[in-house]
Amino acid sequence: MSSVTLRVADSTDELNRIAAENVARRARMAVEARGRCAIALSGGSTPRSLYSLLAQPPYAAQMPWRQLYFFWGDERCVPPDHGDSNYRMARESLLAHVPIPASNIFRVATEAGAPDAVARSYEATLRAFFGSPAGAVPEFDLILLGMGSDGHTASIFPGSRALTETVQLVAPAYAEHLESHRVTFTLPLINQARCVIFLVAGADKAASLSAVLAGDLAYPAARVRLSQGDLYWLVDRNARSR
Repeated sequence: MSSVTLRVADSTDELNRIAAENVARRARMAVEARGRCAIALSGGSTPRSLYSLLAQPPYAAQMPWRQLYFFWGDERCVPPDHGDSNYRMARESLLAHVPIPASNIFRVATEAGAPDAVARSYEATLRAFFGSPAGAVPEFDLILLGMGSDGHTASIFPGSRALTETVQLVAPAYAEHLESHRVTFTLPLINQARCVIFLVAGADKAASLSAVLAGDLAYPAARVRLSQGDLYWLVDRNARSR
């Protein structure tokens, strides 16, 4: 049975602390239950602060690093050392500072070709890791998500092809306003997770957050409705001002 929790923090520092506590707790729960924890990371400024916090005491000592496996919920179609790369951001803020085996890190192979090819390649990577045949949907232990001021999440934008995708686990995406080609987890994959944590900060998100929490399906983030898992909305006071 799924559950939804909303937690409002007074500041971004408190938001990151609450998020770090939840990530560490869910990681330990997964390892205790299944021997490993598969985590999908997100990009953006708010997650960067969270990742830096997880790499420091006391949280770094609470994370079972060698049993953690890292993936990305979306990625820009740029080289892994590019300034816009979500992988590079996570590596610089977290992964380079903790004792995680390189074999536990599954970045998006953006060098695989066009966005369609990159999406197919990453879906094959997911299916191989989880042992999921075609037609089955893997269960991530934890997916971290953000939300844009337009209500998009991962790289699922309003009106996009990825918004209505029901077969592919990973789909190509194009952010027209940013002229940015990307790949993204699709809603069937996200909604199968055991836990999803949204991190939302800033007054520019207030209007869309209010609509999303009211269930307005015009906003992609409102379509994150887990089949059985726990959905956490961790937001700061500015984002919840409306």
